[in-house]
Formats: sequence, structure tokens, C-alpha cells
Amino acid sequence: MKNLNPGLGGGKATDVEEFRHSVDEIFIKVDKLEKRVNEVEKFYLTMGLKDKDREKQFGIVNKQHQDGSKREVAAAKRMQELMRQFATILRQISQHKWAWPFMDPVDVEGLGLHDYYEVIEKPMDFSTIKNKMEAKDGTGYKNVRDIYADVRLVFKNAMKYNDEKDDVHVMAKTLLEKFEEKWLQLLPKVAEEEKRRAEEDAEAQLEMQLAREFAYANMARDISNELHEVDVHLRRLREVVVQKCRRMSTEEKRKLGTAIVQLAPEEICRALEIVAENNPSFQTASQEVDLDIGAQSENTLWRLKVFVKQALKKQGNSKDDNNKNNSKRGREICDALAKTAVKRTKKVSNL
Repeated sequence: MKNLNPGLGGGKATDVEEFRHSVDEIFIKVDKLEKRVNEVEKFYLTMGLKDKDREKQFGIVNKQHQDGSKREVAAAKRMQELMRQFATILRQISQHKWAWPFMDPVDVEGLGLHDYYEVIEKPMDFSTIKNKMEAKDGTGYKNVRDIYADVRLVFKNAMKYNDEKDDVHVMAKTLLEKFEEKWLQLLPKVAEEEKRRAEEDAEAQLEMQLAREFAYANMARDISNELHEVDVHLRRLREVVVQKCRRMSTEEKRKLGTAIVQLAPEEICRALEIVAENNPSFQTASQEVDLDIGAQSENTLWRLKVFVKQALKKQGNSKDDNNKNNSKRGREICDALAKTAVKRTKKVSNL
């Protein structure tokens, strides 16, 4: 942000242009800061954590973030081990003497099963499952339950398409029972892994939330610092403007003192605060305040003059509004009385 140098002697036109440029810069910066403040405010309004919890958890954000990738790798290894154990079960089932009808995709054309795809929505076989388990291109199984579901589908399809008395139906039903028995032995490990995975996913979600909070906390801190810079720059601009102004005459000081007395109580308090800003020894909390206008700095005097002028103008507008409202109300009452008098006159003339 550009700083004005009050010592520059570039002429009034140059000074005004520099001042206008600085003010424009401030407006642009404040507009951007306002948008960022709204973003931060909106984020914190949607949060459920208390301040104490947030401060406590901020300290472990970085560590959790580092542990997240390690946790993902460890979970993938555990799932691979479960899949390896499942592969043993599948190999045992596929080696059964009745497993041959289910090893490869159904030869629909060769067997003349013209309605097969009308009955079976998703065909499945052991070779397809095996190929998907061994896939290295990212299309393979990610979860052991998905493999379990496809193995069951192999037998369920055979039982659905073939009659209960058909050999293929009986073979599929028998192998399904054997498969379910072996699956029950692996199921506790699968359930334990799923529970652990759910807990880790919840932790990962919390990590993401904490990371976002950490980012917004940093943003809030940066905004606070930038707002302080804007405030400092505004003070400098105000000093430049005052230094460029002429010295206030004795008559103007007298009129300023008279005008301050005409302010509303709350506006008088604000005027005294302006005096105190440049005069730390000035006490504004006393019951009676002795304000020596002549002893004030030019900076304070011109700030007071601008403030008093605006405050009195505001008071005048407020009085005008009240007078207009009162006049309007008076006209409404007069009109109502006139109408009533006319009605009474008509009634008298009719008698």
C-alpha cells in the first residue's frame, strides 16, 4: 500500500491525486478483506466445536496429517492379507469335484440358453473373479466383501436359472453351503477390520475438519494483521490531510467550542474521545470535563470540526424529518375535522 509523504512539494493537484489514489487503494483492500472476513465468519458459524476443544485439537493437526498416509498404507496391507486368506477359501471351493460348471462364463450360445440374459442380470464365474483379484491396473477388488458377494452370485445365478431338481442347481447349492461355512471362519477378522476402518475414516474426517479450521484460523490472523495495517495507513492519511490544512483561527475555535455544546450527549462523548486519542492525559470519565479548545493540536481541532459538522447535520436532518411527520399528521387531523364539519352542516340544512 502506497504511503504519502507530507514533505513532498509537488503542488496541490499532485497531493490531491496522491491522496485520492491512496484512498482508492484502501477501498479496494477493505473490499477484499470484507469478502475474506465473510468467508471465515460463514465457516465458523457452521462449526460445532467449542473454542476450548478447537485449541486443544489444533496442536495435533500436523501429527494426524502425517499419520494419515501411513494409516492408509497399513489399512491397504491388512485388506490384502484378508484377500489372500479369502483366495485360499476360493481355491478350496474351486478344487471341489462339483466346481467345474462354475469355473468359466456360461456358454450361452453353445448351450442354446437363449433366455439366459433375461433371467440373469449379472453373470459371474470363478475365472472372472480370479482375474479381477489379480488385476494390477486399479480395476481389481478393493474389499474382501466384494469378492464374497461375487462368489455367492456365481451359485445364486445357477440356482436361479436351473430347476431345483437339476444337477447344476444341486451342485451350486451344495458348494454355496460349504463356501458359507468357510466364510464364517474368516468373518470375525473381516468385521474387526471393518470396525477399525470405520474408526480410522472418522479420524480422517476429523483431520480434514481440523486442517480446514487451522487454515481459516491462519486466515483470520492474517486478516487481523492486514486490518491493523489499513488502520495505520488511515491514520497516516489523516495526519497528511491535517498537515496540509491551514491553521484554525481563534474565531473558528470559538465557534467549534460553541458547536460542541449543541451536540447530543452521545455525540459529545464521541467528541471527547477524539480529544483523548491525541491527548492521553485527558480524562473523559469525569462528571465534569474542562475542555480547552485553544490547547488542542491542529490534528484534533480539524478532526473535531469534521465530526461536529457531520453530527449537527445529522441532527438537523432528524429534526426536519420529525417536523415533516408532525406537519403531515397536522394536515391529516385538519382534513378529518373539515370533513366532520361538512357532514354536520349537511345534517343541519336537512332539518
